[in-house]
Amino acid sequence: MATTAEEQRPAQTKAEYDAFLAACPSRQLLDRISGKWVTLVLAALGSGDAPRPGADCADGPRAMRYSELQRLLAGVSQKMLTQTLRSLERDGLVSRTVVPTVPVTVSYELTDLGLSLYRMMRGIKTWAEAHMDEVQAHRETYDAHGA
Repeated sequence: MATTAEEQRPAQTKAEYDAFLAACPSRQLLDRISGKWVTLVLAALGSGDAPRPGADCADGPRAMRYSELQRLLAGVSQKMLTQTLRSLERDGLVSRTVVPTVPVTVSYELTDLGLSLYRMMRGIKTWAEAHMDEVQAHRETYDAHGA
């Protein structure tokens, strides 16, 4: 049976993470997940936004091949997509599955941890799309005043 000290240890460890502190390792994670390509890869894998044969709309999380992701994410270089997927896999947010076919088939899918992050970030993506016109108008007003 676990002692009270042992039961409290995980809670105490988590309480030590404070992103406002310069040395906190959670800052590295915040830096990673706030990147444009991370956000878009999570959105693609989490929402099934990519069109697929026989599907009329987004159906939710699904595995996608590298080439599907690259086509969907306009402007991403091969190097950046590879680095992004590797970092997401390293952090346990994405799983990579290799099927020994000819040619080899590789697909990427959100893990449970990645899906929990996707659910958080989905709102940010939706907000950005819904409010871009307002933000653009504010930018133009700000820039016109020479500030």
